[in-house]
Amino acid sequence: MTLSLQHVVKKYKDFTAVNDLNFTIGKGEIFGLIGQNGAGKTTTFRMILDLQDQTSGTITWDGVPIKKVNRDWLGYLPEERGIFPQMKVEEQLFFFGQLRGMNRTELKKEIDFWIQRFDLEEKRNAKAETLSKGNQQKVQLIASFIHKPKFLILDEPFSGLDPVNRDLLKNAILLLKEKGMTILFSSHQMDNVEELCDHLCLLKRGVSLFSGSLLDLKKQYGKTKLTIRTELPVEEFSRLSGIKEIKRERDEVVITLIDESYAKPIFDFVSNGNYIEKFSLDYLSLDEIFKDKVGGDHA
Repeated sequence: MTLSLQHVVKKYKDFTAVNDLNFTIGKGEIFGLIGQNGAGKTTTFRMILDLQDQTSGTITWDGVPIKKVNRDWLGYLPEERGIFPQMKVEEQLFFFGQLRGMNRTELKKEIDFWIQRFDLEEKRNAKAETLSKGNQQKVQLIASFIHKPKFLILDEPFSGLDPVNRDLLKNAILLLKEKGMTILFSSHQMDNVEELCDHLCLLKRGVSLFSGSLLDLKKQYGKTKLTIRTELPVEEFSRLSGIKEIKRERDEVVITLIDESYAKPIFDFVSNGNYIEKFSLDYLSLDEIFKDKVGGDHA
């Protein structure tokens, strides 16, 4: 089963929010939709959810137009809070599950599992308004998939979570993937996208700058990030060729190369036949690529 967007356009009078968007998400895949605020991510989510009509193009689930698909196959975590402040955690999860057609017996099993997994046992009978921001986010996340949807949209799911709870969420997303759920999510935290996504689409002002695998995106830049553990001052590298940018980070020098062919002469210069504790040539991080793509005139 796949979700497919083909030549999707969304216009509001004279403003084009999404322009000729194309991507396909396969079953059991985690797909990232990334871009700055206003790039068209939320508009795309709303069209997939059939909350807005596209101006042109097609959106299909396993070949069937999105408008004709049973809504219960879908789960959605919006960026804004959407839980009831006066309702207790467990009651809330029963409410959202039954709203999607599940009976209390099967819901009880799922609720118990996820409350334990998200370390919410002591909050089971607490009102949502008494919870921390992070725990509210966890409850809302469980509510988005408690009915076991085939397809799940997560809009900024890591918002408000500390590092421990971020790991809980990442592991939960990976578990849902193992169970065969297809997941589309957005995040401004590129390390989360890099760790979780099989494929991604990078949007800028409604236009796709890239759609495909993360590795293919990185290969566009090549291995141009060079990290060296050395006491040499950065000024010592000034006479070398091929350096686009250089900076010191604590006990390391981090160099962005024009291309990876310049790494060998830099190695020879730094080592001078001696042992080097660290000399690492790698692809740019997704965060660095994102800043380059959306920061320049690429759209």
